[in-house]
Amino acid sequence: MRVPLLFAAVAFVSVAAAQSYPAKPIRLIVPNAPGGGTDTVARLIAEKVSPPLGQQIIVDNRGGAGGRIAAELVARSPKDGYTLLLGSAATLITGPAMDADRKYDPIKDFVAISLAGTTAYMLVIHPSLPARTVRDLITLAKASPDRIAYSTTGQGSPAHLGAELFQAMAHVKLVHVAYKGGAPAMLSLLQGETYVMVANFLTALPPVRSGRVRALGVTSLKRTALAPDIPTIDESGLRGFELQQFYSVVAPAGTAADIVQKLNQEITQRLPTEDVKRRFAHEGIEVQTSSPAELAKLNADQFDKWTKVIRQAGIKSSE
Repeated sequence: MRVPLLFAAVAFVSVAAAQSYPAKPIRLIVPNAPGGGTDTVARLIAEKVSPPLGQQIIVDNRGGAGGRIAAELVARSPKDGYTLLLGSAATLITGPAMDADRKYDPIKDFVAISLAGTTAYMLVIHPSLPARTVRDLITLAKASPDRIAYSTTGQGSPAHLGAELFQAMAHVKLVHVAYKGGAPAMLSLLQGETYVMVANFLTALPPVRSGRVRALGVTSLKRTALAPDIPTIDESGLRGFELQQFYSVVAPAGTAADIVQKLNQEITQRLPTEDVKRRFAHEGIEVQTSSPAELAKLNADQFDKWTKVIRQAGIKSSE
């Protein structure tokens, strides 16, 4: 009878630990330097969720290596709920899909807690291109294969992946011109050196509003509240097209379910406020929370989707 008693004791200790959680500050690891969307999301989570938990959430920026440093640190951390990761596509979806040598499994090594926000991108073109809709662009591209150039922020970037998905779904072939950053990539479009770009939302919106570039659609499946007048690519003729940045909170796999549920409850209650929505909007981010199960399914589905796109296009990590 000693073995059942041992199991009962372990279960009791686990439940007691979860009930007293958190008993000390929590580290929220961010795979980027301070500043920018991911850091903003993490700091607002810390600001809003720390008070009800009764312990401080400390944002710990661990940038570098395309998010590998931060993700590997969290994957190897104790499964006690005191080290969390603010994940993004680079750490949990597209980055691992491009780099088979990463020392963590984005699905097996983490347990999902909650989605925190999403960012859409925008398909924009130079006004000289005679296209007003997504269907128009597809027609032009089919008539002129390998002649219409598109700019990106680099190999394997969201701009690149979005353009590759567009080509695969529309059955067209464009010419890739990679730049080192969003500013030179947008400048090439503004100057007419390239004609198409899947652009960062905040970078694209000002020239769209001024008429310097033309927006054909946003990359989310639903219209974004940040620019509700711009249709989605999905509704504009390319059904099922989606490219989004997902900001999500995860913990090391094996973290107690009670701890996961407690963190999820506080995040889902504290983030969807007008104050947070307004502050997220400055970074082009919309608040979106989820259950742990919904986030786990989202990450798995997105990983499978982008792995196929990346393999088909032969994209390799630039890190």
